[in-house]
Amino acid sequence: MISAVVKTPWIKNLGEVPATLDYQKGSMFDAVEAISLKYPDYVACDFMGRHIRYSDIVKQIDQCARALVATGVKPGDRVTICMPNAPQTVIMFYAVNMMGGIANMIHPLSGEKEIEFYLNDSKSVACITLDQFYSKLEAIRHDTPELKNLILTSVADGMTGIMKIGYKLTEGRKVKPVPKDADVIWWKDFLAKGNGVSGEYRQKRVAGDPAVILYSGGTTGTTKGILLSNLNFNALGAQIVATNPMFKPGDKMLSVMPMFHGFGLGVCIHSMMMNAGRCILIPRFTADSYAGLLKKFKPNFIAGVPTLYEALLRLPGLEDLDLSCLKGAFSGGDSLTIELKKRFDAFLKDHKATIQLREGYGTTECVTASCLTPPHMSREGSIGLPFPDTYYKIVKVGTQQEVPYNVEGEICLSGPTVMMEYVNQPEETAQTLKTHADGLTWVHTGDLGTMDEDGFVYFRQRIKRMIVTSGYNVYPSRIENILDAHEKVHMSCVIGVKDSYKMQKVKAFIMLKPGVPKTDEVKQELLEYCKKNVAKYAVPYDIEFRDQLPKTLVGKVAYRKLEEEEYEKQAS
Repeated sequence: MISAVVKTPWIKNLGEVPATLDYQKGSMFDAVEAISLKYPDYVACDFMGRHIRYSDIVKQIDQCARALVATGVKPGDRVTICMPNAPQTVIMFYAVNMMGGIANMIHPLSGEKEIEFYLNDSKSVACITLDQFYSKLEAIRHDTPELKNLILTSVADGMTGIMKIGYKLTEGRKVKPVPKDADVIWWKDFLAKGNGVSGEYRQKRVAGDPAVILYSGGTTGTTKGILLSNLNFNALGAQIVATNPMFKPGDKMLSVMPMFHGFGLGVCIHSMMMNAGRCILIPRFTADSYAGLLKKFKPNFIAGVPTLYEALLRLPGLEDLDLSCLKGAFSGGDSLTIELKKRFDAFLKDHKATIQLREGYGTTECVTASCLTPPHMSREGSIGLPFPDTYYKIVKVGTQQEVPYNVEGEICLSGPTVMMEYVNQPEETAQTLKTHADGLTWVHTGDLGTMDEDGFVYFRQRIKRMIVTSGYNVYPSRIENILDAHEKVHMSCVIGVKDSYKMQKVKAFIMLKPGVPKTDEVKQELLEYCKKNVAKYAVPYDIEFRDQLPKTLVGKVAYRKLEEEEYEKQAS
């Protein structure tokens, strides 16, 4: 419902998108079950040659929910899902929801100590992971007292026929065998435990009940579990389809973004599953294999972080790639430079696509996206317009005071996808979720941005990423935008380096385009270019060339890693 006390300049520009929606009153599983009754023969998931229809996946979710109850999982218990994108991941996720548990989603490539923290922080009573990650879980098991059951599965468990045989003869042989006396439950044995369960194993859940924990650096940079409700995910699923009126049941989403991440779980999986979309589950990929996936599956929708699109642009041999199948291409999870958008839009056009790359913005505190460039209009550098029933405002940093249009401040947002809390972090929750004078609860994102008179929002960067040099505020993302526009630069990352005189000084790390030499002459050329295009105090004192820039687990440029490297250099 639209509030009369909040400015909503974007309403007049929504086009076909309604300003407000009706949302599913029950659980996430309720939403998927309802769509399965309407489209039972539509394919829900594709995985390595296997097609799982909606009617079948609901039956498998039901069996898995029974098995969870048989192993002692109770309503309200947390179950950790430490898995890549695979049918078992989807089935377990909705089964936990069906029997009233809370799914704790974590990255299987996390380190042992990270996994130990996630298990203990969430107080998980069970965990499912791949056989190849068994040793990591076993190494920390004595330090995770709440964990009663470790369920193991293999990639092959999600396959059928010749693909299953092929995997066991190739990749499967590389997996270190799990000891025969290991205290684990194998996937098939686990599911069989559900056969003897009857009666009330399914729990009635309502929109406001807790459902999922996702981990994020949050708005303050320290790792926290974000507790999200059924409504948060179901509202997102309704908003994604509403903001993409070209979507039709049966449309294919290339689901490469991982399910432990709000972007992957919320947009690529649940938004599709509750609307009869077809999820093409990809457990891992490279830029090369991604191009092959586009050719093979001809998806209608793709979603990824900017580095994915950068990598695709660098690939040779894509002249025959036909992207006329695309109805939507979305960028999120990190800032999309104006230059990259221009280049990828040209790439789309050259490969017969009739669409352009649409940038979105969001935070895990709101599952994922809550703002998206509409299909019918855009503004250069903008992250788009707020979703239905979602409000944005820009406030003076450190206050709740709204600033005028086009004035920079902290991005705040409110709506049906706003999280419940940070797990075990009441003080952090209070710092991020604040009730304003308008009576709404707002997420203070920790991001700088502006809004124009038409409601288009512009992201600048993280407040904490701002560099202060000689008393001047320097915004790394702005310098990166300028550097990335240079014909010799493929990608850049700018950080602040500690300096006894200036407090901080600006340093740039640059990946040059293929064939460009890493010479002093090129460095001087780029420094002179900066001097012409940025203020004197913001010109980098040094440029360091890198073959690759470090990435986070979800593909963002890991600027903090570069900051740590520089700090260690200075300390040594």
